[in-house]
Amino acid sequence: MKPRYWDEAALALSRRDRVLKRLIRRYPGIHLTQRSDPFTTLARAIVGQQISVKAADAIWRRFVTLVEEAPQPGFPSLVPSRVTAQAIAALRGCGLSQRKAEYLSDLAEHFISGRLDPWQWKKLDDEALIDALVDVKGIGRWTAEMFLMFHELRPDVLPVDDLGLQRAIAEPYTDGEPLPRSPTSGGRGARSRHGICGAASTRSPLSIERRPGFPGAGPGDRRRATLAAACT
Repeated sequence: MKPRYWDEAALALSRRDRVLKRLIRRYPGIHLTQRSDPFTTLARAIVGQQISVKAADAIWRRFVTLVEEAPQPGFPSLVPSRVTAQAIAALRGCGLSQRKAEYLSDLAEHFISGRLDPWQWKKLDDEALIDALVDVKGIGRWTAEMFLMFHELRPDVLPVDDLGLQRAIAEPYTDGEPLPRSPTSGGRGARSRHGICGAASTRSPLSIERRPGFPGAGPGDRRRATLAAACT
């Protein structure tokens, strides 16, 4: 389902900037869609950190086989208690490092204990939710921001430290030359900055498929999410 803010935001961006208008017209009808549950999405992000897509996919399949209650078509929906029931050695047998095995156990404990409670997230603003997520071992700000964008579909998230996004911004605006970073970039006061980043990333050659962290995203979803970030 298309986020409620999407069409109005795309129209506002098109009116604000000629480059935005051209890029939005080039990719008509696109929008983000939530595809998985919070725990499974975050677990997949941890598994995929700092390794190749091919390696991450292989490890993920073994991990799912170990902890999934019953095989199901499509992307799995994992249960935290099934992860904590496994010994660290069993998790490592999937190809996970010691640290990642511990990270996944810590993530599961956060969900089981209620320290991460998706039912409460709508009450939290972006920074409060990011703070809750980075309390998990192995989840840093970048992972938290990607989660807010691709899973929570939050419209006002801008990962200014992401190198792929920085390159995408530079391509249509400065012919690839790095853009100066505003002291307020990433803050809620940087509205025009958000617009530029959202539009530029619609041309990013880096799709989420090449970043083994967020499941179910298809080509262009990275572009769509950063466009969403610009849309408020």
